[in-house]
Parts: sequence; C-alpha cells; structure tokens
Amino acid sequence: MAEHTPSDTPTGVLAVAIRDKNALYASYMSFVKGGGLFIPTTRAVRLGDELILLLTLMDEVEKIPVAGKVVWITPRGSQNGKVAGVGVQFVEDESSRVARNKIETYLAGALTSERHTHTM
Repeated sequence: MAEHTPSDTPTGVLAVAIRDKNALYASYMSFVKGGGLFIPTTRAVRLGDELILLLTLMDEVEKIPVAGKVVWITPRGSQNGKVAGVGVQFVEDESSRVARNKIETYLAGALTSERHTHTM
C-alpha cells in the first residue's frame, strides 16, 4: 500500500466564478506552461501546494474541476496595489485542457494585449 505524503493530496478546493471577460483577462496566466489562473484570496498557501479549482466561467452552469499547483503568490499589502492571491498552474489533464480551451476562446484576440493583469 502506498503512503500518502502531503504533496500527494491537494491542499484544498477553491470555488472560482469568473463572470466577465475583463476579470478573466486579468486572472488568466497565459505565460505559465499549460495555462493557469490567478485567484484573489487571502487563504494561506505555499508555493507548490496542490489545489482543486471548481471553475465557473461567464454565464455557464457547468463547474469545471481543475487540478493545479500554486506557482505564484501575491501577499496582502503588496506593492503597486496588486490584489492578494495565488497563481495556480493547471496540471496537464483533460479537465485542464477543457478549461484552458474555454478560457482562450473567451479571450480570443485579447491574449496579445498589453493591458495589466493581476500578475504582470
């Protein structure tokens, strides 16, 4: 029987609803391999922690479960008035591909924009 270490089990579940294109643009981390999302939160996490996102996009009813790993942390009170939260890199699986494809379809034409996001 295999032993479970903390890295084998996701740290937690975050329900994430992004209802408009501007918020999606500000949250999407296209520069991360496989895609990712910045989630505004004050939840205590560490780099490398695993999370499950229950992602709802725009006016869709379906929640997409997306497994990911924390690759970015913006702490509360950070410089330049950035929103506190975490960047979650999607793992490479079917749910993540579905989420990334939907996000990139919603953001078609905007991904090359120079507008600021929550991370850059």
